[in-house]
Amino acid sequence: MSNQTLEQELSVVKKLEQLPEVTKGIKANLNPLFQLRLYQIEAFSRFIYYFNSSTYRRKPTQLLFHMATGSGKTLIMAGTILYLYEQGYRNFIFFVNSTNIINKTRDNFLNFLSSKYLFSENITFGEKQIKIKEVENFQVVNQEDINIVFSTIQALHIRLNTPGMC
Repeated sequence: MSNQTLEQELSVVKKLEQLPEVTKGIKANLNPLFQLRLYQIEAFSRFIYYFNSSTYRRKPTQLLFHMATGSGKTLIMAGTILYLYEQGYRNFIFFVNSTNIINKTRDNFLNFLSSKYLFSENITFGEKQIKIKEVENFQVVNQEDINIVFSTIQALHIRLNTPGMC
């Protein structure tokens, strides 16, 4: 591995036109009212390339989408969850610093009547229709659905460090 940053390495891959296309599972299952912008498509392509790279990917995988306010990071997160669902992942923890952001994100992910709902009306993979569900923990969940724990950093810290809370 070279001394270049991941961003620099991925820029070389992009220049060589080797970034993968955004999957049908992402495109078909995001809300069609939100047209993907070129930089969002590139963010998905870079994530897919990195996730599938045995050369660059480190485990545990921890990535940051460094994007401006209002650029669609939550949409990128929704699409990334869809991609990870295709790869067999079912359980996700979404945590941020403030309760306000958690409430907005919860609405964007779960309330299909919201104008900012991020997913298509029917989320399907092949013949299978799935649901996005908020859960308190992953002990008893439907492994066919996308299960998400929404939390603030502080609440997650308390749950992880207080016996009997998880």
